[in-house]
Amino acid sequence: MKVSLFTTCLGELFYVNVLKDATEVLERLGCEVDVPEGQTCCGQPAFNSGYAKDTAGPAKQMIRTFEHSDYIVCPSGSCAAMFHEYPDFFANDPDWHERAQKVAKKTYEFTQFIVNVLHVEDVGAEFHARVTLHTSCHMSRLLGEHESHYKLLSHVKGLELVKLPNNYDCCGFGGTFSVKMFPIAEQMADEKIRHIEETKADVLVGADASCLMHIGGRMRRLGKNIKVMHIAQILNSLPGREDVDHANESGKSTVL
Repeated sequence: MKVSLFTTCLGELFYVNVLKDATEVLERLGCEVDVPEGQTCCGQPAFNSGYAKDTAGPAKQMIRTFEHSDYIVCPSGSCAAMFHEYPDFFANDPDWHERAQKVAKKTYEFTQFIVNVLHVEDVGAEFHARVTLHTSCHMSRLLGEHESHYKLLSHVKGLELVKLPNNYDCCGFGGTFSVKMFPIAEQMADEKIRHIEETKADVLVGADASCLMHIGGRMRRLGKNIKVMHIAQILNSLPGREDVDHANESGKSTVL
């Protein structure tokens, strides 16, 4: 099965190890992974801020880049969801609308693809820690994916998964929201961190680098000793493999 990896802006700039881990997991499951040249920002920052003209260019570039791929997989629920916004965005342009629909239909978030397309729930991972999961807003509300990450984590040997109280609450990142509405975003992050601490988890796991950057950055500034990891890093932890210390890798560039 051929898979094209949508790397995302944050992935390329700050989370290269996550991209590596996601690629290795997919290859271990029998996928042939390529990274198409020409991919750039999906246009989500402009789209969410209401700048339609500034969204069109990046959106068309991404459609051109990925429209010949068999499957498009993205280690970010937020960015994957943006591909599903393209058909409505180009609703008044028949040609681009049709091309956007074809791209959207074959675009999946990383865990969503593994569970719903590959029909795999146990990837053979082993990770000994008490873990809690942050479910991002775009992953659950826009993609409508609520179960794939739980199913995969539940099969990781040695992992104790603890439910995060009020996990449906936004962490406060929200793209440019965390910059424009900094005081509110900070309070939302603090509330999220309080719930994380209630679980007594050693590790916070998520499927969106943006959320992890935001929460992890705030925890660093508050001196919290909780690791922050992307789910791809957990799923690529194999028996007998020396663990890499990803402690608070997220958040190095967050404004909080």
